[in-house]
Amino acid sequence: MTLSFSLVYPVLAPCHFIYQGMVMNHEGSWAMDEFGGAEVGDARLTKRLIKLADRLGDAPSASIPGACNGRTETQGAYRLFDQARSDKRGLEWESVLAPHMSRTEARMAEHPVVLCLQDTTELDFNGQAIDGLGSLSYKAQRGMYVHPTYAVSPQRLPLGILDTWMWARPLDIAESRRWVEGYERLAERAGQLPDTRLVYVADREADILELMQRAHALSYPADYLLRAQHNRCLPQGGKLWPATLAATPLGEIEFILPARANQPARQVRQTLHIRTVELPDGQGSVMPVTCLIARETGTQQGQKPVEWRLLTNRAVTTLVQAAELIDWYRCRWEIETLFHVLKNGCRVEALQLGHVKKLELALAIYLVVAWRLAHLVRLGRVHPELPASEVFDQVEWQAAWLLAEKDPPKKTPTLREVIRRIAMLGGFLARKGDGEPGVKTLWQGFARVSSFVRGVEKMRANHAL
Repeated sequence: MTLSFSLVYPVLAPCHFIYQGMVMNHEGSWAMDEFGGAEVGDARLTKRLIKLADRLGDAPSASIPGACNGRTETQGAYRLFDQARSDKRGLEWESVLAPHMSRTEARMAEHPVVLCLQDTTELDFNGQAIDGLGSLSYKAQRGMYVHPTYAVSPQRLPLGILDTWMWARPLDIAESRRWVEGYERLAERAGQLPDTRLVYVADREADILELMQRAHALSYPADYLLRAQHNRCLPQGGKLWPATLAATPLGEIEFILPARANQPARQVRQTLHIRTVELPDGQGSVMPVTCLIARETGTQQGQKPVEWRLLTNRAVTTLVQAAELIDWYRCRWEIETLFHVLKNGCRVEALQLGHVKKLELALAIYLVVAWRLAHLVRLGRVHPELPASEVFDQVEWQAAWLLAEKDPPKKTPTLREVIRRIAMLGGFLARKGDGEPGVKTLWQGFARVSSFVRGVEKMRANHAL
């Protein structure tokens, strides 16, 4: 039996709550929603934070002076970062990110299942005079690490940043502890979302026995789905992976693997093997853990077979259940998209703020800006027929046509039409075989639309229109 993912996941009906506050207008409505409740100690600082987030959202690739509207705004932005002093009296990045995390929880509450993706990325500031940095993978490199918890729906709609860690080596605790602590924090959040099942999804670095033991000790307030790194010895003898592959396959699944790293998109067919084993629970007893191995069959010459080995606390007995887990794991790529936007779209590794505390404050803002861009791209794919007025002001979607020297449609277009138009301003060709635009062309198109809209608003303010 072969199962297609289109049979597993119907697209959910649009949920209006998701789109509140996403309008990219220049009165800062989205920035107000995501940062407006920040406790920064001064109403003027809060206003400055919202204005800066709005500017960076409009022009994510620009430098801070380039995104700000003139010298006064630029000075205000740097004064905001100056509040992040190295002593304990300084403004902490957690206070800036707290309102967005609350909004993320509210968006999560609208979904029966939310995937909470965790991963670490390193930011390289080598050669820059920034105090407080540490070594990276290579000791000669100087930089810092960011480890967010990124909430997405099973339809891959990014819902926001739920948690994060930022640090520079050396650390006061082992870095592997971040993965366990990430689950513990997620377990606490689960109690605030009684109608939403949370699933902790992570790659090989999270294959830590202590993490699975902690989830078991807490009675699984959140599920976990981890890519296996260790071929563990089984109590009854033998190794985990060969024992799982020896089981009778549940069946096959098919899906399209997107184009990545100069590799074209292609169809993948995998055979699924399941085995439930018992591992030590750290309390003198054992705990059940399900191992799922998805192995590609029928590859052509020159193609590397796609094989995933996953561990979960969930019981799996049917092909549909196993296919669901594979689809959830494939959603993990969304956090890689977030990192791509953060580094290449927002160009955070070019920031020159003098101290790691200031960098952390800036990164708290840029993480939300990166999420917003990724959210808009995916929103156009999950709900393409949504009216553009749910997300954009009229002057914004009209700008996408006017900048291309075309007459805007008289009827409000769909969200998909507007996102494609904006992406075309950023270099998306929109040819028949090009598929949907990615975040890079979208952020480049945003810059042009934002500049146009800002000019229109300035003219209106001067009564020229």
